Amino acid sequence: MTTKKISFYKYQGAGNDFVMIDHRNEQYIDPKEASIINKLCDRRFGIGGDGLILLQNHPNYDFEMIYFNADGTEGSMCGNGGRCIVAFAKFLGVIQDTCRFIAIDGPHEATIKEAGNWVELKMIDVQEVACNTDHYVMNTGSPHYVKFVPEVKTLDVFSDGRAIRYSETYKAEGINVNFTATTPKGIEVVTYERGVEDETFACGTGVTAAAISFFIDQPEKAINFLRNGGIPIQAKGGKLKVRFEVEDKVFSNIWLCGPAEYVFKGTAMLT
Repeated sequence: MTTKKISFYKYQGAGNDFVMIDHRNEQYIDPKEASIINKLCDRRFGIGGDGLILLQNHPNYDFEMIYFNADGTEGSMCGNGGRCIVAFAKFLGVIQDTCRFIAIDGPHEATIKEAGNWVELKMIDVQEVACNTDHYVMNTGSPHYVKFVPEVKTLDVFSDGRAIRYSETYKAEGINVNFTATTPKGIEVVTYERGVEDETFACGTGVTAAAISFFIDQPEKAINFLRNGGIPIQAKGGKLKVRFEVEDKVFSNIWLCGPAEYVFKGTAMLT
């Protein structure tokens, strides 16, 4: 029986947590090894995480980000994961306080502030938003469904989110589901994430979608927040902020901002 020794780091951004692996010089993970990735992300039998991220060399960028869902499948863009890998890259000495990296949805820029604990990540432009009777759908690097509700605290996020994610419309490809409530201080967002197949404490691409939906739904309130530095967002795991520009219904210069923190490091032994 072969034993695989894997060095890892754990990071979290507003409670959205990730297993981070430096893949520049030693190849620990084969992307086809979904069962290993799933085991590393398991909260009882592994390290535990909403996803696993590889930091790899790239000839044209500071680094490349490869993201896997907790179920072991390669995922679409993860916003909080993107912010965490930027903090990880600085920890490794790959970058200083700014960088350009490549992810599955294209190139990204990022800036690190406040001694590395606050990372601002530029997201892809959003040009198409489907405005339905009671919800919005868009792709902010990952596909998202956003529904406004009176308040989020009493929701059964797992059951309600899962029902939408596995509905006839979305079950084939899957969709992330965000329930959003407005408050005097901004918006609150709770998320059911595909790939994790559960509620997560925060979702970067999800709060980005919620902020854009807030602008469409309640433009005057959103504009006031944007004039003062961005739309404040309370996720279950912490506070985030999103700012952007809008012209001809195209959302650009979108920045996802929030904490990205080192938790611990270790070695995993897999057989």
